[in-house]
Amino acid sequence: GICNGETVSVIIVLMQEVTATSRHYVDRLFDPDPQKVLQGVIDMKNAVIGNNKQKANLIVLGAVPRLLYLLQQSSSSLELRTECSVVLGSLAMGTENNIKSLVDCHIIPALLQGLLCPDLIFIEACLRCLRTVFISPVTPVQLLYTDSTVIPHLMSLLSRSQRTQEYITQIFSHCCKVFTPEHQTVLFNHGAIQNIAPLLISPSYKVRMQALKCFSVLAYENTQVSMTLVNVLVDGELLSQVFVRMMQRDQPIEMQLTAAKCLTYMCRAGAIRTDDSCVVLKTLPCLVRMCSKEHLLEERVEGAETLAYLMEPDVELQRIASTTDHLVAMLADYFKYPSSVSAITDIKRLDHDLKHAHELRQAAFKLYASLGSNDEDIRKKITETENMMDRIVSGLSESSIKVRLAAVRCLHSLSRSVQQLRTSFHDHAVWKPLMKLLQNAPDEVLVMASSTLCNLLLEFSPSKEPILESGVIELLCSLTQSDSPALRVNGIWALMNMAFQADQKVKGEIVRCLGTEQLFRLLSDPDTNVLMKTLGLLRNLLSTRPHIDQIMSSHGKQIMQAVTLILEAEHSIEVKEQTLCILANIADGNTAKELIMTNDDMLQKIKYYMGHSNVKLQLAATFCISNLIWNEEDGSQERQDKLREMGFVDILHKLTQASDPNLSDRAKTAMQQYLA
Repeated sequence: GICNGETVSVIIVLMQEVTATSRHYVDRLFDPDPQKVLQGVIDMKNAVIGNNKQKANLIVLGAVPRLLYLLQQSSSSLELRTECSVVLGSLAMGTENNIKSLVDCHIIPALLQGLLCPDLIFIEACLRCLRTVFISPVTPVQLLYTDSTVIPHLMSLLSRSQRTQEYITQIFSHCCKVFTPEHQTVLFNHGAIQNIAPLLISPSYKVRMQALKCFSVLAYENTQVSMTLVNVLVDGELLSQVFVRMMQRDQPIEMQLTAAKCLTYMCRAGAIRTDDSCVVLKTLPCLVRMCSKEHLLEERVEGAETLAYLMEPDVELQRIASTTDHLVAMLADYFKYPSSVSAITDIKRLDHDLKHAHELRQAAFKLYASLGSNDEDIRKKITETENMMDRIVSGLSESSIKVRLAAVRCLHSLSRSVQQLRTSFHDHAVWKPLMKLLQNAPDEVLVMASSTLCNLLLEFSPSKEPILESGVIELLCSLTQSDSPALRVNGIWALMNMAFQADQKVKGEIVRCLGTEQLFRLLSDPDTNVLMKTLGLLRNLLSTRPHIDQIMSSHGKQIMQAVTLILEAEHSIEVKEQTLCILANIADGNTAKELIMTNDDMLQKIKYYMGHSNVKLQLAATFCISNLIWNEEDGSQERQDKLREMGFVDILHKLTQASDPNLSDRAKTAMQQYLA
C-alpha cells in the first residue's frame, strides 16, 4: 500500500499535543503564585502515574531541575516540598533512562539533604523516592557512602516509623548489593546489626522482610558479621532461631528463602557448624523444597543456587541432600518444565519463563556440580539421570556464558570420578565440545574447562587417544603462557598427565611444542604450583631408560642447570623432593648417568641432602646414589669406586641406622651393591 500522507501528519499533531500538554505542566512550575505552583505539581503527579511517555517528556522538557529546586527551597511550603518528592519518585518508577537523568541532576544529595528536615511526612516521601532510585541497577551505590554522616543519620531515622524502617532497610540491602566487604563493614560499624535486629519481629511484614534481606547481604562471605549475628538476641530469642521460625512452611516463600540464605551464609562464613540441626534439619530441607516444580522459576533458581553454595565444601551435607525428596530427579525437571505447575494458565508468565529457562539450567548444573563434588555414589546417580550427559554436552555450547560455565563446572565435578571417566565420558565423547569451549573462552570458563581436561587426560581415561589427534598439545602449551597462574597451572598439569606413561612419540611432541625455552621459564615461575607441575611434567618425561637417555642427550645440559638452580634456591621441601626424584630418574638412564657422575658439584649436593634433617629429602637423595651404584650395569665398578672415595659409603652406613624404616631399608639395599 502507498503511504497515506494524512496518517503521518496526524501522528505528528498527536506528538505535538502530548509535548504541548507536558510543556504546560512544566511552565506552571515557574508561576509566581506559590498556590498555583503547588496545584501544578499535584496535577503533574496525577498525569504521570503509570504514563511512561509523559514521564519521559517531562524529563526532556527540564522538569527535574525545577522540581529539585523547589524541593530544596526553605521558602517552599512543606506540602509543596513533599509533593515534589512524590512526583520525582513517580518519575523514578519509569525506565532506567529516567533514573539516569534523575541521578545526573543530583537527585540523591538533594533528597539526602531533605532527610535533615524534622517533618516525618516529608522524610518518608524523600526516603520512598531514594528507595526507588537506589533499587535500580543503574544507580551507583557509592553515592550512599560519599558523605560519612549519611549512614549514621539513616540509622537514627529507623526508630521514627514503620515506613522509615521499610525504606531504609531496603536502601541498605540494595546498597550492599555488590557484596563489597567495605560496604558491609561501614554498615556493621555504624550499628546495623543492633539497629535492624529488632525489626525482625515488627508487626509489619514488609519491614520484617526488608530487615531479613538486609541480614542476608550483610552476612554473605563476611565472618565478622556472621560471628556477631550468632550471638544476637531478639526479644530474648537467638537470631538463628528467629530465622528458623521464618523458614516454616506457613510463611511466604520469599521469607522462607531469604531466611534460608541468612543461615546458609552464616554457615559458610564459619559461624554455624555444618552439622548443626538448624542447618541439617531446617535450612537444607527448606532449600530442597524450593527446587520442586510447584514453585516459580525465580524461587527454583534461587533455591538451587543457595543449596549448591551451602553444601559445596561439605560432603556430609551433599550426601544428606542427595537423599532428600528425590532431589537428583527433581533437578531433571529444571530442563523440562521451566514454568511452575501453578503458572500453566498464565500466558504472560509462560512467556517470561521460556525467556528465563536458561537460568534454571544454569542453577541445575551448579547444584549437580556441588552435589557430585566428592561422593562417587552421588556422581553415579547424577550420570544415570535421564539424558544427563547429553544435557551437559548441549549446555557446553549454549549461547549464555553463565550456562556454559555452570555446565563445565558440572562436568568437572563428575570428571573427578575414574568410573565416570571410563564410562559416561567416553560414551558421549565429552572432550569434543570441551575442546571447542577452550577456543577463545573467557578466563573463568577456561580455568574450569582446562581442569576438566586435566582429568580427561589421566592415564586411565580412554578419551586420551582421540584427544591427542585434535591439536590439544598446542592448546595446552599456549595456556602455559597465560598471565593467569590458574591457567598456567592447568596447562602444565594437563601436559603432565598426558606425559604419564606415554609413548616416546607423545613425549617428543610435548617437548617440541612447549619448547625448551618455555619449559625452563616455567621452572622459574613465581607460582609454586606452576613450578611443582612443571617438575612433575619433567619427571614424567624422564621415565623409562630409552626416553631418559634420548631427552638427556639433546637437553641434558639445560636440565642439569635447572636442577642445580632449584636445589640451590630457597624452595619448599616438596619442590626439592620432586627435583631430587628427577635426578634419581636421570641416574637411572644408561648414558644419562654420566651427566651426574662427571658433575662433582651435583654429587656434593646429593651428599648434602643425604644428611638433611628432612627424611623425604634424605630418601630421594639416597635413591639417586642407589641408581648410580647399581650392579649389573656397565661401568658400575668405576662409579662405586669414585663414590666410595667421595665418602658416600660412610654416609650410607650411617643411614642404615636411621630411625625411619624406609630410609634405613633403602640405605641397606644400596650398601648391598658394594658387597655383591
